[in-house]
Amino acid sequence: MAAAKIVQYRAMNKELTIAFIGGGNMASALASGLIGKRCGAHDVHVVDVHQPTLDRWAEQGVSVAAQAGPALSEHRVWIFAVKPQYLKQAVESCRPYLRADTLVISIAAGISAQTLARWLGDEERPWTRLVRCMPNTPALVAAGASGLMALEGVSQDDRGVAQQLMKAVGEVVWVDDDAGIDAVTALSGSGPAYVFLFIEALIKGGIKHGLSDDQARTLALATLAGATQLAALSHESLEVLRERVTSKGGTTAAALQVLQSQGFPDIVQHAMDAARERAAQLSAEFAE
Repeated sequence: MAAAKIVQYRAMNKELTIAFIGGGNMASALASGLIGKRCGAHDVHVVDVHQPTLDRWAEQGVSVAAQAGPALSEHRVWIFAVKPQYLKQAVESCRPYLRADTLVISIAAGISAQTLARWLGDEERPWTRLVRCMPNTPALVAAGASGLMALEGVSQDDRGVAQQLMKAVGEVVWVDDDAGIDAVTALSGSGPAYVFLFIEALIKGGIKHGLSDDQARTLALATLAGATQLAALSHESLEVLRERVTSKGGTTAAALQVLQSQGFPDIVQHAMDAARERAAQLSAEFAE
């Protein structure tokens, strides 16, 4: 159900108030990236129908309420962070409190910007001061990757606000439209699950060849983290980095030959195709 958290901080020499509508893990991650850095707990307000959620926020010194109300009109930026099946209901409860200068940011999966714009406005006058965002779960540890897109009513200042908010929990890229967000979903939105599956396979392989569970887990996690950091910091291409690990006739070459022969790169592409297609299907279903 709907929840709202309000965060206040200064950007571009203007004081901004921000309402997070939805009190789950992703909204909590965003707030944790802001509180103490760009705002204090006293600047945050949470509205949620779930009392345990309110209690957790209240323990942090955050003000809480059981439902959306006129206080939303006092906050320029709203971030919808509810599950997609609850988003329309959340929008309906908040819509009466929209103002002309309200910037809406949605991090709800599966709902296109155009659909949300119609819910916030109507068919004749959709709400175009709207940014759609696709974050991922590593945002929970401030290591996320988020894709954002903006409708035509979003100003450059609005873009700056959205970018600052999402950079509080990781990296940010901008795409042009909902199709771009579907691509982001297939890569970084769903991507952590692909990586977790690969780590699981590495651990199982290590155990199969005589390592303990703890040893295999430690080595697998360190290998993924180290390889990712090397790729991020190196000026060399991924192909060159891979070739440097691969001696002709050596162990890595033998392993890569198996991966290539089994179609590993194609499997990853097919998986991403399926995720992107499903994202588009969900957008169409929610639009009905």
